[in-house]
Amino acid sequence: MASATYPFTAVVGMDDMRLGLLLNAISPSIGGVLVRGEKGTAKSTMVRGIAALMPAVDVVTGCRFSCDPALPDPACPDGPHPDGADAAGDARAARMVELPVGASEDRLVGALDIERALSEGVKAFEPGLLADAHRGVLYVDEVNLLHDHLVDLLLDAAAMGSSYVEREGVSVRHAARFLLVGTMNPEEGELRPQLLDRFGLTVEVAASRETDERVEVVRRRLAYDEDPAAFAAKWAAEEDALRERIAAARALLPGVRLGDGALRRIAAVCAGFEVDGMRADIVTARTATALAAWAGRTDVTAEDVRQAALLALPHRRRRNPFDAPGLDEDRLDEILRQFEEDEPEPEPEDPDGGPDDGPGGGENPEDGQPGTPDVPEQREEPARGDDGGVDSPAPREPSAAPEDAPSAQADQPDPAGQSGRSDRSEDGESVVVGAAEPFRTRKLDVPGLGEGADGRRSRARTAHGRTTGARRPRGALSKLHLAATVQAAAPHQRARGRSGPGLVVRRDDLREAVREGREGNLVLFVVDASGSMAARKRMGAVKGAVLSLLLDAYQRRDKIGMITFRGSGATVALPPTSSVEAGAARLEKLPTGGRTPLAAGLLQAHEVLRLERLRDPSRRPLLVVVTDGRATGGPEPLVRASRAARLLAGEGTASVVVDCESGPVRLGLAGELGRELRGPVVTLDELRADSVSALVRTVTNTNSRRAA
Repeated sequence: MASATYPFTAVVGMDDMRLGLLLNAISPSIGGVLVRGEKGTAKSTMVRGIAALMPAVDVVTGCRFSCDPALPDPACPDGPHPDGADAAGDARAARMVELPVGASEDRLVGALDIERALSEGVKAFEPGLLADAHRGVLYVDEVNLLHDHLVDLLLDAAAMGSSYVEREGVSVRHAARFLLVGTMNPEEGELRPQLLDRFGLTVEVAASRETDERVEVVRRRLAYDEDPAAFAAKWAAEEDALRERIAAARALLPGVRLGDGALRRIAAVCAGFEVDGMRADIVTARTATALAAWAGRTDVTAEDVRQAALLALPHRRRRNPFDAPGLDEDRLDEILRQFEEDEPEPEPEDPDGGPDDGPGGGENPEDGQPGTPDVPEQREEPARGDDGGVDSPAPREPSAAPEDAPSAQADQPDPAGQSGRSDRSEDGESVVVGAAEPFRTRKLDVPGLGEGADGRRSRARTAHGRTTGARRPRGALSKLHLAATVQAAAPHQRARGRSGPGLVVRRDDLREAVREGREGNLVLFVVDASGSMAARKRMGAVKGAVLSLLLDAYQRRDKIGMITFRGSGATVALPPTSSVEAGAARLEKLPTGGRTPLAAGLLQAHEVLRLERLRDPSRRPLLVVVTDGRATGGPEPLVRASRAARLLAGEGTASVVVDCESGPVRLGLAGELGRELRGPVVTLDELRADSVSALVRTVTNTNSRRAA
């Protein structure tokens, strides 16, 4: 016997997520909720809890698509169904369906039996998870790790209320209206802005830092694990009261009036935050209406609009790629104050007080501190790298490399537009230099044809893309190549007894389409942070270039990693991740100074790539080495660096060297490194997409010459 669901009202805190789920339960047309936050914050528990609170649904007996007996879907694949008094129905609880990250397209939307469709001419359709979730809840954990085409299908169904499956002229449509809840950890990568916009609301969650609240969470969880049925019975009264309030709000919703004053506030707020399109206005209006119904009112107030904007706009406002979603509440209040005298508004009731009024865990312990408005963070002066992890430059020796000599350009302004400040203080300690403005970079890709995750960088065989050929199915048939199938079956028609019109198709004749698209790669940055990079105040330009490459990796759906080398060794500043924002944050705080252990950086890259091949063998790497090519750390630094480069090249690692050397006297060491890595060398200027040199040299043609 399955254990009782953890009660929704017993969850401690999580007020924003609680409210977002309740509003979608009242008005599913809002479009679902995206929950961003760390693991272990009761996200799944709350989704299961809200599903248990939703009213039971009446379904047509035997219908796999959960049609309503009172108003069946006329296009239901299991139909037609009788309606009205003739309809036979059964009552069941609303379903909570989970979509696994590794689900296939067929599992999501359903699958057609292609063999029966071709040989028998019948539509044999097996429903997918979208059909199972109809009139219930669809929960997608780690939605940011789903393939983009699956997210597109999912959000299209949520927006249109129906799902379409079309293959080789066979079409099936069925209703798919559900409460969509997606959760994600931002550290594992963001959703594309186009996909973010399709979620109705977004909330941020985090574990409480209050001792009393954390104690109460543990106490309740232990009580539930000890006796789930008894724990659920203890909260039954609160669950019933909340269930009744949801039903009452649903019944009240059609009578809520959204006046012109509220509409003008919504339009002004959406325009003030420069959101694209009109979806934000519509979702905010639906959310404000649901808030009024939740509070038991028939008029939308200014506070409803404010609360709706905080839920519907953070992920829609215009922002830089590395900015986290959020909303400036001071600016929001300033916009709303323009309408204070337009029309009188009734005193707003507590819009989210329902589940928090009783002992249902929504109340936070008193902390004894009044609320304080957010204060913009003050920009601090660069901190000096005087901690134990920062090495000061090595003493100058008579035979030191040119990097250790005083630079003749030490007082010259930075060519990247920096203020000309040095990343080295007067006492010789390392400090942090800000990055120059990012720019659009030329495209770098991995040669050959891969089979990695969908992306936008290198050529690969993918499930979606242009058709380049056909082959026999490997396992279950995915995408039928109709022309190739007919060509395979045609020569055997006489032997199969077919003399007239028509075609006898057998399983051996089936051919699936081979498609070519683009894949995302692992872009591993190896960044020289030694004193040679700082001597001529180049670090600002170098950081700007790496930031530009990070932005390019974000847009092309890559995983990224970062290794830095300076002083006596190399450090994995960022293990391979899909969070490009994390890479930008680490880059901003990167200190410089010390000798140049180039070999250590390359060997560290070799080890990181070795481990990543074990974890994700289909994702091909691209090594980007950002350096001036000098090597001064350790014994025989140039010889060891050359050996490390040849080791990487021997394993077929695609590489590119970004040459950061500047000044009238150049040693050309980065070019030597590029030859050892068997990859192209580009300067900071050539890295720009609008550079004339970008038309001459690319990673692909360099490796083509190498193969020739």
